[in-house]
Amino acid sequence: MSIATTPAATSSTTASGPTAPAAGSPQPSETAETAKARKAPKTATEVTGAHTEEAAALIGGARERIDALDDRIIGLVQERMAVSAVIQEARITSGGRRVNLSREMEVLSHFRDALGKPGTPLAMTLLELCRGRV
Repeated sequence: MSIATTPAATSSTTASGPTAPAAGSPQPSETAETAKARKAPKTATEVTGAHTEEAAALIGGARERIDALDDRIIGLVQERMAVSAVIQEARITSGGRRVNLSREMEVLSHFRDALGKPGTPLAMTLLELCRGRV
């Protein structure tokens, strides 16, 4: 099966000047080398910012581990949200308030003690994620 080339699919010059190349065509100023370089995947050192292949390999492996840890953390946060919803439902059903501020202060203190000053905003974000899911 052959595909016919129509005048609309190619670049041409008209009395009013040159027309734009068809979509997907290389730009006239772009050489095959620049098109290839633009599409070429980056090297490990470019991706990681390392200056040696050994360091790039180490960073690549460590990033994979971080990605796996992040997935586990997200799963744990989602699990915490579900448990928090059960607690809130039980508290509200029994006539209590949705949020127990003294318990939240314990959580804030626990995170601050374990992680230092940055632990407090982390705990606040976690508590915010877990509120009001009932």
